[in-house]
Amino acid sequence: MNGPDADAPLIERVKQGDVRAFEMLVVKYQRRIERLIGRMVRDVDLVPDIAQETFIRAYRAIPQFRGESAFYTWLYRIAVNTAKKALLELKRDPLVTEALRTPREEGDETSRTENELTTGETPDAVLASKQIADAVNFAIEALSDDLRQAITLREIEGLSYEEIAELMNCPIGTVRSRIFRAREAIAARLRPLLDTREGDRW
Repeated sequence: MNGPDADAPLIERVKQGDVRAFEMLVVKYQRRIERLIGRMVRDVDLVPDIAQETFIRAYRAIPQFRGESAFYTWLYRIAVNTAKKALLELKRDPLVTEALRTPREEGDETSRTENELTTGETPDAVLASKQIADAVNFAIEALSDDLRQAITLREIEGLSYEEIAELMNCPIGTVRSRIFRAREAIAARLRPLLDTREGDRW
């Protein structure tokens, strides 16, 4: 994760009217924001528009950015709110889709199964891995909005408990409880597939 000051020089330039500096921030975070939005909406055609609206809102609001949190944390909040607003207008509910299955960029943890194919795994093992990924994805979709957002922020985005508490505007204890409950729900769906396996992520 970027520290609170990582993007400070670019942000200062944007505040002084340097549009190019903001374009650099867009380039840096666009794919990450699009992946985030892609986990909230089913219609992939909506993702670029929502991402664009997110950056427009961020550009307009950046004079109020005080650097009290990392820029991405601030931008993430704008993206979530923009996606929720768009979905509300469409009278649709946010849904996590393809959260673990679809490799969206090289090096992303979601492409782990493909990367491991060179280790000599049997077709049965590969199939089992896909079944587990499908089960995790289905389990995440079945969670309530609060649990889904907490587990996505922690396990997929890799945010700290403090960052999640800030984003979700709730105490750290609540975050821990939500993540624990989400993991329990996911584990319950995975147990029939995992049998006696130990050391799995979930």
